[in-house]
Amino acid sequence: MISEETVTLTTADGERLEARIARPAAVRGGLVACHPHPLYGGDMDNPVVIRAVEVASAHGLATLRFNFRGVGASGGEHGGGIRERRDVSAAIDHLAACVPRNAPLVLCGYSFGAAVVAHVVAEHPVAGLAMIAPPLGIAELARLPAWPEAVSVLVVAGSHDEYCPRAALDRLASERPRARVRVIEGANHFFFGKLYPLGAALDAWLGDLLGTPEPASGA
Repeated sequence: MISEETVTLTTADGERLEARIARPAAVRGGLVACHPHPLYGGDMDNPVVIRAVEVASAHGLATLRFNFRGVGASGGEHGGGIRERRDVSAAIDHLAACVPRNAPLVLCGYSFGAAVVAHVVAEHPVAGLAMIAPPLGIAELARLPAWPEAVSVLVVAGSHDEYCPRAALDRLASERPRARVRVIEGANHFFFGKLYPLGAALDAWLGDLLGTPEPASGA
């Protein structure tokens, strides 16, 4: 596990969020990782979130994972995915101050977190957007806004995902042809036993985004 420091984020509406940040020796950029649904046990210690942080760190990215409002030691209450956008913005602002100026920033969200980051990416100078198992089968979370053309987009989901049906994923791929869509065969929404191929998909995408000549993480 990488070495992390505990920090506190403050949102625009005054909520204080617990977070953990890791800084490699030579920082090439940064990645914010967002966890799954708070009302169903999601938090920043989720194995998928941790896997994303590990892969990003191997590419020289500073990483920041945090608990959404109302989770763990974070203040406030669950905001239905709307107020959580302020949480992501606070995380981006904090991480941006910790990396070199003009270094690439990446947003990564899993499940509920994917739906939230998709609505925030256009508000910040972000180079990449990774959506892991976006909940396309849940009506209130399925509607995704357009993202800036300059943003590199990765969408990863399992072939047996209960909340991201294959038909919905195929439709997203058709409607958003610039996005890189990867299907992890045999994986469900929780990637049980499939964290390795999930990490490999994220690793390859980050390598292309950052210009890493060889796979950095052995994902």
